[in-house]
Parts: sequence; C-alpha cells; structure tokens
Amino acid sequence: MRSLRPSLSAAALLGLFTAACGRAEEQFPKPDWTDRPSPLASPHAVSGGTITLSGIQPKSFNGYLDNFSSSQQVFGMMYEPLLGTDPLTTDLVPGLASRWTVSDDKQTFTFHLDPAARWSDGKPVTAADVRWTFDAIMNPTNDTGPNKVSLGVFAPPEVVDERTVRFTAREAHWRNLLAAGGFAILPRHAFEGRDFNTINFEFPVVSGPYRFAAMRENSDLRLERRADWWARSRPSNAGVFNFQTIIYRFFTDQDNAFEAMKKGDIDVYAVYTARIWANETRGPRFDNNWIVRRRVRNHNPVGFQGFGMNLRRPPFDDLRVRQALAALLDRETMNSTLMFKAYFLHRSYFEDLYDAQTPCTNTLVAYDPVRASALLKEAGWAANPKTGVLEKDGRPLVIRFLTRDGAGDRFLAVYAEALKKAGINLVIERKDFASWMRDMDAFNFDMTWCSYGGGLFRDPEHMWLSREADRPSGNNVAGFKDPRVDAWIESQKTEFDPARRNAILRQIDGVLAASVPFVLLWNSDATRLLYWDKFGMPDTVLSKYGTEGDVVAYWWFDPDSAADLKAAMAAGKPLPARPFEVNFDTVFKAPPPVRKGSDPGPDKK
Repeated sequence: MRSLRPSLSAAALLGLFTAACGRAEEQFPKPDWTDRPSPLASPHAVSGGTITLSGIQPKSFNGYLDNFSSSQQVFGMMYEPLLGTDPLTTDLVPGLASRWTVSDDKQTFTFHLDPAARWSDGKPVTAADVRWTFDAIMNPTNDTGPNKVSLGVFAPPEVVDERTVRFTAREAHWRNLLAAGGFAILPRHAFEGRDFNTINFEFPVVSGPYRFAAMRENSDLRLERRADWWARSRPSNAGVFNFQTIIYRFFTDQDNAFEAMKKGDIDVYAVYTARIWANETRGPRFDNNWIVRRRVRNHNPVGFQGFGMNLRRPPFDDLRVRQALAALLDRETMNSTLMFKAYFLHRSYFEDLYDAQTPCTNTLVAYDPVRASALLKEAGWAANPKTGVLEKDGRPLVIRFLTRDGAGDRFLAVYAEALKKAGINLVIERKDFASWMRDMDAFNFDMTWCSYGGGLFRDPEHMWLSREADRPSGNNVAGFKDPRVDAWIESQKTEFDPARRNAILRQIDGVLAASVPFVLLWNSDATRLLYWDKFGMPDTVLSKYGTEGDVVAYWWFDPDSAADLKAAMAAGKPLPARPFEVNFDTVFKAPPPVRKGSDPGPDKK
C-alpha cells in the first residue's frame, strides 16, 4: 500500500485526498483494474544503503498521539491504512484491503482485507485489528485529538468475518470513504491491554515497509527496511522505499542541522531559511557540486504559516487587538531585508484556491502603526504616562510568545521592537520541542509560530469548527469560533463537487482573514533542497504533490555516484552540475493512458 502514496502517512492522506461513495453497491477496484509500477518511481532504483536526515525528537512517534510531520512520516512507514491513492491521479487503490464496496446511500463501506497482508511477526492482519484501532482512536481517554473528527461519524465497525469489516456512517460526507479507508491499522495482539497514551517509542510489530530499529533519546532514530514486507512484490511497490537504513538525527535548532549537513553528518537538508539559501551555500562543497542545490516546483499544495493567537484568553479575544498586532508586523521590510524577497506574503489561509479567474479579495495586511494605535485605543488600552506601556484596567499589555528554537529570533526581534514602540511588551518563552508540544496540546500559550501544510482537497472541520476549539490536542489551535463558519462547514459535508466545495472554502477564508486568528506571515511556491551527490532519484526529484518527505520513498543510494563523490573530494575536483531548477510539469513524461478501474470518488465522476 505504501506505493500508493509512499511519501505520506495515513494522517496526511486524510488531509490531502478526498473520496466518497460510488454508485449503487459499486465494487472496487473494477475487474479490469491492474496494479502497475508507479510512473513516478524510477526503473533504475536499487535497494540498499543508508540515508541520514535531520529531524526533531517529538513527544511520540505514535501518529495518533503526535501530529507533527516527522512523526507522521515515521508512523506512516510502519503502519498502513486499508486504502491508498494513486500518486499521479489520486484515485483510490488497494492498500491493506484488496477490494471494497460502497452502498447506494453513500454511508456503508465494506472492506475485504488482502489475504496476503501480514504483520511483521507473521500473523495475518484481521478485521479485529481494524476494529481495535478504531476503538482506540475513539476512546475518550486517549489523546488522539483530531483523528476523532473524521471517524466520529461512524458507528463502531462491524467485524463481518476475519478478513471483512464494515463501516456505517451516521451521516453522508464527501470524506467518509477516505476516513474509513485512510487511517493506519495497528496490531491488536501487540498493543491490547496497554495504556494507548504510553505507546510512543516501542513498536515491536508493524505491517509497513520499515521497522522501528532503535532510538537514542535526544540523539537519533534508525529505521530498517523489511525484506519480508508483505506488499513488497506488488508491481506498484517497485522502485519505492529503497534505502536499507533511514536515520533521523535530532536537532533542536535548524542552523545546527545545516552545519551538520555541511560536515557530511546529514545527507539531505530542506532549506526553509532564505538567509541560508542566499548566503550560506557557497564554498568548495557547493562550488564543486559535491553538495547539490535544487529548487523543485511541483503541485504540492500551499499551506500557511503565521503567529497563532490564543483567542480563548484576553486580550486576543478582542478583534481590534488582533488587527493591531497584525498591523504591527512589517512583513514587506522583513521579506526585503531578511529574506531576499524569496517569499510571497500571505493574505489567505487557502492560497491556491485562487487564480487569475478567481482572484483573492482578502485585504493584504500592511504595516501600519498609526492604524494599530487607533485600534488599541478603541479597545480601551492607554499608555501609562510613566512607563509608556499600554494598560487596561490596571493590567499592562504583555504578550508571551512561545517558541521552540532560535530560527525565528531575528524576526521576533524586529516584531518586538515594533510592539515596544506601540507600548506592548513581547516576552519570548523558549522551550524544548516536547515541552512546546505539551503546552500546545493544552492550549497554554499567548502567541506562537505555527506552520501548516496544504491539501488538494481540504476539510476545514478539524481546524476551524467551533467545537474543535475545546478539544485537547486538537488542530483548532487558535480557539477560533464563528457560527457562520460552522454553518458553511456543515453545508460542505454533502457537497461532492470540488468546485462548489472550494467556493464554500473561499467564503470561510474571507471570514478567517477578517477575524485574524493568526498574524499571517509568508510562504514559498518551491521546495529548496541541498544534498550530497551520492543518490539516485527520478528526473522529477520529487513526486507530483510531494515535499522533501519524498526522499525516503523515491530516492536510492547510488554506489557509483558515491564513489565519484569520494574521488572528487579527494582530488579537490568538481562534479558535473545538476539542473538547479526542476519543474515537474516540464520534466515528467506521462505514461500512456490505461483503463482506470480504481475508485475515482465523486470528485472525478
């Protein structure tokens, strides 16, 4: 199943792809559907070798307890869902389930598990495993947060027989089939009887292409490729998940990770700091092409980032204060002076819902301290004549900014100075990643820097529905509540036309932009990669919708390239340059059309 969307975990799959029921009692895949090698994988890929990446030690590698991207990626290489998606067309295709049916009322989904599906200890994957995993996610004592949202519309699944499980939804929703088929299944016999909230770093039994080999706290994690992965022989798994060993080295600061990369301790580094990309990729390693620079443009959906404000507590429950805080961030100057104009400035929470035919009408918030001062005065804040600090009801306006590393210090320093001039004190509270996550799960913060990925088919319920604002460990970090948005979220549930659903999302986006739950920041339309030139990869470098996470799915260790690199470094000579710019649409050669027998879902019917 990993071949279907090899770079994505099950949780990411839920956010990225929609599906729903077919026509009356339709069966999938169709009889003439054929499993084929992925057109995005290289036929030249070979297995073996090691790749070392950077990461952050999360609070858990249990993807149901930790939503952080690196946790999801690791979890997704160990555990598989019932269905996956074709990485090019996004059609639903077999995973742990080899076939499935959909009822005529769009609310009942029956999955037949592949008889070959096995856990790493040789036991079969059963319908009882599916039911146990569902029950664990929905157990109110388990900190499974947003995972409860998508599955909450289902009654507990019915175990029809050892290899058949049936889900019945209480209501129609465009995401129901993907929700039922898209969550990772865990082995009941390995975890039953344990406190689910303590299953963090021990995964003795897995079903996916990699096993959890070893972890050293605050140091590194090692995954090992499974030769006995039950789905290894599927044609769609040819050329994917090639590395024998994947090592994640943990860093609390990305600058340190970059320095480790230059020393050769890290093989691949995705650059999210304009300063590094513009100024620090020079010298013999780069000039001689030993370390390769690539800028990849594909169809990876654009997310958003911003300073999240906690609307559950004052003064952030006052719109005027939030508007003032947004007007005190000089993004234009920061982009010009600190980021080499490498980014576009956000005006939307769903940037790629807009184009020339459907332009975004949200206001692009500009730096405007005069307007900010007027808004704060209107909200009842006045300067103390002795200190100059704004006060209201005898309380000074002090904002505690929760952060987990020093990567944003330069930006926060500029912001703090602008706030100080306006009479606001910004206090930086730096914590390690685990402590930051605990505070975020408990919504124990004033402001913090948040970044979110996008999705081809977005579901706003997890992040913007009012009742999700009070769910511990949930995705509605800001605590946003608005009855208009709730009504739109409800209306889009039964809208199977993506164009109409996107129109509803644009209405939601307009309210979000006006409500300012985040001080929106900036973003990029490309993935910037640095890597030591010892790997093979597809011509596209990344998949159609992928990020740097694709490295572990589609790349491979190339002994010849590694030998050439070693010789060039020893002789002080350059290697041939690789193309700097990679555009997926320019490079990718589409395979000849074939009959689509998988389930395209209602979005494509």
